[in-house]
Amino acid sequence: MVQQIFINLPVKDLKKTREFFSKLGFTFNEQFSNDEAASMVMGENIYAMLLVEPFFKSFHNKEIGDATKTAQMINAIAVESRAKVDELVDAALASGGSFVKNPQDHGWMYGRSFADINGHQWEVLYMDETAVPDDVAGNNN
Repeated sequence: MVQQIFINLPVKDLKKTREFFSKLGFTFNEQFSNDEAASMVMGENIYAMLLVEPFFKSFHNKEIGDATKTAQMINAIAVESRAKVDELVDAALASGGSFVKNPQDHGWMYGRSFADINGHQWEVLYMDETAVPDDVAGNNN
């Protein structure tokens, strides 16, 4: 099984990106951070490696997409409550992030979205797994 998760994202300005995510309450593991990369701690064994574009490019031979114009991935993170969803997304928007779409409220699951200052989309959600309806795909209740 997987022991850790590292999301690797290209960023234009590492200092501004660190400031943005610090305002959302995230911390950084300085042991794995330098002028080219910042290791953002998202949870136990979950990290986002924020890599300046030239360093990010050193890991592959592809062009780096412009996340403000194209979608490559959506980073979804679950938090402990609906209030925490609102708190995190409101902080992102107040710190320079962008609105993506209206909140989604399914009763048992609530989520909101934002784009960070590099254009990467983040879905923040709270899910009450005890209240998942029987008609949701994969639910064997």
